[in-house]
This record gives sequence, C-alpha cells and structure tokens, in this order.
Amino acid sequence: MASVKLTKNELKNQKDKLKRFERYLPTLELKKQQLQTVMMKITADLEEKRKELSAKVDGLDGWVAVFSENKLFSADKKLENLVKPDNVVCTQENIAGVTVPVYKDLSFKEIVYDISDYPLWVDEAIYRMRDIAKLNMLIRTLEVQNDLLGKELRLTSQRVNLFEKVKIPEAKENIRKIGIYIGDQQTSAVVRGKIAKKKRQEASS
Repeated sequence: MASVKLTKNELKNQKDKLKRFERYLPTLELKKQQLQTVMMKITADLEEKRKELSAKVDGLDGWVAVFSENKLFSADKKLENLVKPDNVVCTQENIAGVTVPVYKDLSFKEIVYDISDYPLWVDEAIYRMRDIAKLNMLIRTLEVQNDLLGKELRLTSQRVNLFEKVKIPEAKENIRKIGIYIGDQQTSAVVRGKIAKKKRQEASS
C-alpha cells in the first residue's frame, strides 16, 4: 500500500475516492452480470446452431453417391464453382458497452450454368450447400461475439476485483490511519494547551 500524507486535505481526498469507488462498483457489477447473461445465451445459441449444422451435414450422407459424381466433372464445372459467397451482411449491436457484429445474411454470386452439363440433382445440391454456408457464417459470427464479450467480461471482472479487494479497502484503511493520526494530534494539542495554561496559572500565582 502506498504511503499517504497524514493531513486533513488527504483525508478529504481519500473520502472522495472512497465515494467514487463505492458509486462505480455497482455499475461494474451490473455490467458483469449483463455480460454473463448475454454470453450464456450466445453459448446456448452456438450449441443449438452447431447441432443444426451437424444434422445438415449428416443429411448429406444420402447424397454421397451423387456428390461423388462431382469428381467426374471438369475443373471449371465442379460444384464448388457454383456456390461462391459474395457478400456477408452484418449489422453492429452494442451489448453492455461492447460493439459486436450481428449476422443478417450471406449472399452468393449468381452463376449461370447449362443444366444439360449437370445431373438433375444439381439444383438441390446448390441449395443445400448454400444453406450450410449460411449456417457456418452465423456460427462464426456468434463465435466472434462470444470472443469479444469474453474479453470484456474478463476485463470487467478484473476491475470489480480491483475495486472490491484493493481500492475500497485501501481507501478505508487510509481514512482510518489518517483519522487516528489527526485524532492523536488533536489530543496532543489539547494536552499541550492544558499544560501551557497550567504553567501560566502557576506563574501568575
């Protein structure tokens, strides 16, 4: 603990600090609770979306045979060439003072192809691949939200601990020390005053 001046001015300074700390701490605690609540929801959403993605990918098992036909296509006609993400649409949202991206949509480049070059299942394949790509992008955005909010939660928790365990106790201890010192000084002054008065009275008698 840093040494403090044992003066009335410093006593006032320490009391003002304590008021600020005690006023700010509830705000930090509320922010911490908000972050924890939002992160719990995001974690639940992530678990749900990951299960949904897993189910969609598993749903492609029945397509393995037809997807294997992709190997037979020439390089410029591979299925992946028909599904090209174009633009991710995200907005921004402020959550407990943290700006996070919010996924809205993923658009794809419009690719014209000759249906005579592909089997009948190609349209359904493109639809499923786009659906999986959109879900992947949503999951990635939720992961970014989680990371950003997690960093802010750690920082806020550190500040709460700093105020609770260091700053507030330190200010209270400084106030106590200064108060004791000033009290002792006042007592000494009173005693010295009484002694001086007694000496004056003795000298005049």
